[in-house]
Amino acid sequence: MEPREVYLDNSATTRVDPRVTEAMLPYFSQRYGNPNSLHRLGREAREAVDSARAKVAALINAEPTDIIFTGAGSEADNLAIKGAAWALRERGKGNHIITSAIEHHAILDTVKWLGKMGFEYTILPVDGRGMVSPEELEKAIRPDTILATIMAANNEIGTIQPVRALGEVCRAHGVMFHTDGVQAAGHIKMDVKELPIDMMTMAAHKMYGPKGLGALYVRRGIKLIPTLHGGGQEFGLRSGTENVPGIVGFGKAAEIAKERLDAGEDKKLAALRDYLIDGVLSRIPESQLTGAAGDDRLPFHASFTIKYIEGEGMLLLLDAAGIAASSGSACTSGSLEPSYVLLATGLDHATAHGSVRMTMSHETTKEDIDYVLEQFPKIVEKLRAMSPFWNKR
Repeated sequence: MEPREVYLDNSATTRVDPRVTEAMLPYFSQRYGNPNSLHRLGREAREAVDSARAKVAALINAEPTDIIFTGAGSEADNLAIKGAAWALRERGKGNHIITSAIEHHAILDTVKWLGKMGFEYTILPVDGRGMVSPEELEKAIRPDTILATIMAANNEIGTIQPVRALGEVCRAHGVMFHTDGVQAAGHIKMDVKELPIDMMTMAAHKMYGPKGLGALYVRRGIKLIPTLHGGGQEFGLRSGTENVPGIVGFGKAAEIAKERLDAGEDKKLAALRDYLIDGVLSRIPESQLTGAAGDDRLPFHASFTIKYIEGEGMLLLLDAAGIAASSGSACTSGSLEPSYVLLATGLDHATAHGSVRMTMSHETTKEDIDYVLEQFPKIVEKLRAMSPFWNKR
């Protein structure tokens, strides 16, 4: 099979859709006004921001005024958690926050930082599939619990959480519920009028939009204390002159994502995902899927542990073969510790070190996956031949 370039790191970032780039271009040089100015160029920019806000809102069936644009998904997470925690404590509602052991660092680090500011928090465990139990959430709720933040879907293992059941528990106890929807929004249907969600985070670059753009859905009536102060943009919640080209790109990306979901393209991607998963598990001995399977898994997401070798070695040889993937093992960033997400699902350190994640896009073809299924087993065999653990098993 001829060498080819196969990009399977779409959970990290997606390629900007050419239609998104085209929509953005005029706002760099032709329609360059500040959306807070009253002249024609300013009004054009304001109209573009308003139009994009409506498109992002439509993706999750929200009202346009419920969408707050930020500089990243991480910033939106910070605004949601800090803003709600400060506002609720100020009103005497309580001091306790609940999250899960597999959240993105934008959540976990923010919650832990609030712990240093006098808040208390509980970190819920997950099961072997990386699932949070609604029953465990209910047990953790105290009279002073003000906020629960549990992601809609995990970036590393692809597990989709039971958001409806978790939100219903929170609503029954009067606890605000935030979900980090960065991996889910644009890839699975998320309807905030149907789901008991109070706040949800999104990011443009996870759905074929530009980097540096996040958004926070805030249900009407919820009060947040802003984390940025200044000119009072974004309904007073996120000061700073709006990134008009980026916002326009986010709007176009959301519009395209909604069209794809309405057309059922996520189901086609899920079939290709299962083809990849079945191919890896059948061709590579002692390989294991991490996270949930089927409908409980993101449609574009496959992740594995491969025993007796390390993730870093797999990534380097995959890259040499033209395949871009990623590893849950933090050894790729200079740490000797394996992924905290995989450890939370009950894997031992040695197994967790041998993790690899392959996440597809709507541009991924069956031929791409066939190429991966030809190359990946040979790479594993080569690495295992050098592994003292494989030879001593």
